[in-house]
Amino acid sequence: MDVSLRDGNQSLWGATGLRTAHIAQIAPVMNRAGFRALDYSSSTAMGVSVRVHRENPWELLRITRAAMPDTRLQFIGTGFRFISWERAHPDVIALVYQCLIRGGMDRFVVLDPTHDVEAMRASARIVKQAGGTSAEVVAALTYTISAVHDDSFYAGLARQYAACPDIDRAYIKDPSGILTPERAATLIPAVQAALGGKPLELHSHASLGLSPRTCLLAASLGVDVLQVGCGALGNGTSLPDAQELVANLRASGHRVDVDDRLIDVIARYFDSVADAEGLPKGMPRGFDAAFLDHQVAGGVMTTTRRQLRELGMEARFDELMAEITRVRAELGYPIMVTPFPQMVIGQALANLLSARPASGAAQATTVPSTTVPSTTAPSKARRYDTVPDQVIRYVLGTFGKPTAPVAPDVLAKILDRPRARELEREPEPLDVPALRRRFGERISDEELVLRFGMPAAEVDAMMAAPPAVTHYNPDLVPVLRLLRELAGRPAVARMTIDKPGFGLSLKGRG
Repeated sequence: MDVSLRDGNQSLWGATGLRTAHIAQIAPVMNRAGFRALDYSSSTAMGVSVRVHRENPWELLRITRAAMPDTRLQFIGTGFRFISWERAHPDVIALVYQCLIRGGMDRFVVLDPTHDVEAMRASARIVKQAGGTSAEVVAALTYTISAVHDDSFYAGLARQYAACPDIDRAYIKDPSGILTPERAATLIPAVQAALGGKPLELHSHASLGLSPRTCLLAASLGVDVLQVGCGALGNGTSLPDAQELVANLRASGHRVDVDDRLIDVIARYFDSVADAEGLPKGMPRGFDAAFLDHQVAGGVMTTTRRQLRELGMEARFDELMAEITRVRAELGYPIMVTPFPQMVIGQALANLLSARPASGAAQATTVPSTTVPSTTAPSKARRYDTVPDQVIRYVLGTFGKPTAPVAPDVLAKILDRPRARELEREPEPLDVPALRRRFGERISDEELVLRFGMPAAEVDAMMAAPPAVTHYNPDLVPVLRLLRELAGRPAVARMTIDKPGFGLSLKGRG
């Protein structure tokens, strides 16, 4: 299974690297390559299409489905939010799934960051009601290392998945790339035995260089779907490189039914996109023991580094990573999967700024999807003096019960403030009829859920934009960039570009 279009793009290119044209151009090739499915979209990816590219994510889905009639397209979601970080009413989530299925999505990952199985059952039931048996539901076992997440913990979850008729498959999701072959050797058999015959897949990021060996071990234990990235969108903080893993699997005696020639075409295409757009290529990474503590996954790590750089705080990166490790333990070991990494990093940064404030004027500090209020904290300021709203909501149980108890002193600091009492009295999220009264009775379901999850100005800008371009040739990008730059310069009578294998002559009128 390939993850290039969604998780590869998110892990290596900050979710912003691929536009409609990039995807539409390669989709027919990916359809024929032999992948069982593609990790295609999420609410985050859909939000980026609107916010950054001003492209309609629903139209992108329809374009992709038309180009890929034979391959399952996967959407990953938590079941309690859509684009926005606020909780969504179950009716709104049901409408989102209905829109996705109408557009052509036919594989859904149900994931709860606290492993609330009842919430996952509810999400699976909504998917099946919207799409029937044709909609495949995959339940996530999100891997982490903590005092409570042992093999019996995951086997217990797998037994509950096995008993749910709306869950078709399960996968071990290792977003931080910390699953070692040694741990996989005990974890995978325990989960397989508990699943009662339901298939198991493995999704393990390459952030520490462990996942290629872990995937080989998983294949020897009977896991028959391994998730990979292609070309520039494999390796690094993404998933293992498809071509390398296929070669190693075959060398180990396994049969892999993919079209090697088309996999190579896909890999070279994403390499060309990276070169043309100035985007990084995933490269094999070495082991970094610090990851075992902070467990910040690839996409979030990329965003965190960028935002620290924008804030002029690059030198405090190691300090922030140490604080993340401490905060995660104090908050009951939340698994570092959306939305929890954003919460933990937001709190860690707030603690860093409060406990050791920089000299000079205060500034509003934003980390991935979490805003830390402005502060002019004096030297006596302490950790947790500033707490983002989402961390308060987490402690209040808005996102489910923490896997382990929150440290008592931290719990008291967070809840003993007026803002916590305000959030405790938050009204219930609006249902679909209420949203229609707010946004208009005549707008489409697709527009309605976008307006629910995003600022009106961003949706308006997308709606006003021309249709997205659907053709892309990376070899022409430098030429088109040059022509755009020349168009902005004073007029010249004649211009000639001459290089080996290429010639262009432009002559002005008159």
